[in-house]
Amino acid sequence: MLRRGVYASAGACLPLTEAVAHGGVLGCVSAARHLGLWVLDDSADVHVWMHRNGRRHHPRLPSPCGCTEHWDDGPPVDSFGTPSVPRVLRQILSCRGVEEFFVALESALRQRLLTAEGHQWLHTHTNEAARAAMRLARSDADSGLESLVRWRLRGHGLRVCTQAEVFGVGRVDLLVGDRLIIEVDGRDNHDDTSHRHKDLVRDAHAAAWGYRTLRFDYAMVVHDWDLVEAAILGALWADGAGVASRTE
Repeated sequence: MLRRGVYASAGACLPLTEAVAHGGVLGCVSAARHLGLWVLDDSADVHVWMHRNGRRHHPRLPSPCGCTEHWDDGPPVDSFGTPSVPRVLRQILSCRGVEEFFVALESALRQRLLTAEGHQWLHTHTNEAARAAMRLARSDADSGLESLVRWRLRGHGLRVCTQAEVFGVGRVDLLVGDRLIIEVDGRDNHDDTSHRHKDLVRDAHAAAWGYRTLRFDYAMVVHDWDLVEAAILGALWADGAGVASRTE
């Protein structure tokens, strides 16, 4: 029993059971993760949407509760349903900031989880910083890391294209300017021999056609951005690539 009158079936989603035991449903980054959106937050803490009629309970859990509560109004889909995608995105904005909002937004656009009506609701019920992020957001980023790199480079006036098709190479994660390829490896890295060989062959083809390739893993992009940024700008300067007039 999670709380009086509420029971969980065997094998039920653990974050969901924690949220229900707390007195609400999944919200914010926990709801986004549950819906399959790419989120930057790796924390195991559960975010709980208490919605307008929520009431905090004392969860019957084996350890102290570490839930983060969200009390914004709005009806849930059902008694235990997650909030709508636009509301989840707005919760991420208020809780985690505009950068994580942008990453989750592009993930929602990529997966076609944000309808035109939902997009309009979000545009109306948010702030100018979020609306600026919405103007920049696109649906072609294949991972949150690609979105994060493009977001963090936005102030340099660079032309940054995600999932660009490069002649002689194929589809690349990002193309900066005309000649700099950026490949970002997620949590499932390319360290094994087979992947490493394919990456080297791919980079050699890129070099043969006059492209330079920089590769970064998840830890570098997320936790060592200053180095990643310096490497990108240094490569552009060394190649005389200059700075394009706009960010795409």
